[in-house]
Amino acid sequence: MEILYGLGFLLLFSVSAFAGVLLRARLREDHLSAENMDAVRLVTGLLVTFAALVLSLQLSTARSTFDAANRDRSLYAARLARLDQCLRNLGPEMEPVRLRLRQYTAAVIASTWPREKAPVVEDMPDARHMAVSGEDTVLKTLMNEIGVVIDSVAPAEAARANLAARCRDNYTMVQESRWAVIEDANSIFHGSFSGMVSGWLAAVFLSLGLQVPRRLLGAVVLSIGVVAVASVMFVILDLDTPYGGVFGITSSAMREALADMIR
Repeated sequence: MEILYGLGFLLLFSVSAFAGVLLRARLREDHLSAENMDAVRLVTGLLVTFAALVLSLQLSTARSTFDAANRDRSLYAARLARLDQCLRNLGPEMEPVRLRLRQYTAAVIASTWPREKAPVVEDMPDARHMAVSGEDTVLKTLMNEIGVVIDSVAPAEAARANLAARCRDNYTMVQESRWAVIEDANSIFHGSFSGMVSGWLAAVFLSLGLQVPRRLLGAVVLSIGVVAVASVMFVILDLDTPYGGVFGITSSAMREALADMIR
């Protein structure tokens, strides 16, 4: 989907620049006087400065958001593995809830990265109809069941009681990371905002097309500008989709956590 948006930006900016070139060819010479062209350059410079500022802020925000989502996913995987280790230390009677935790982790991997090969865990939920982002009812129920079992553990021995308390703390941290990951999947750039920025950039390339003379070098320079700005818009939208696109977050951290649970 992000690639289609990138191609759409490329087409929009190319058409705008070409429209400017055609408009320049149809204008009378008095419209292309030095005074008029200086006015066009002045307005174009204002638009370029404003667009560059907006694009730099967008790109910085998108990259920061993507990096935060990547860190949250790695922390989530680490906390799942730590919870499993704590349950393992409690004893063999925790094996049923550990199996549920493996089922949960495998289903998260399969639903979040549906294009990758899904891990196989005994009796794991069917992830084919689960949402890629947001909260899924099946996963929520499975995680709540794990929490109920952990809360019900009340060993008489002091050492095991402390260990059970640690497992409850680990479960709380897993829930916090889970909600952080769910929120990270939400887009920060809405379609109306991206559309408005695209309109500004289209106006920029229209005015640039008016100024560029009909020569090969001018066409090459204008084409480079079109490709460069369209690629920036593509990168911004791609980073805004942390679990899809070219720069999407990988499943390696979650798969390593699941492998640690199985060992």
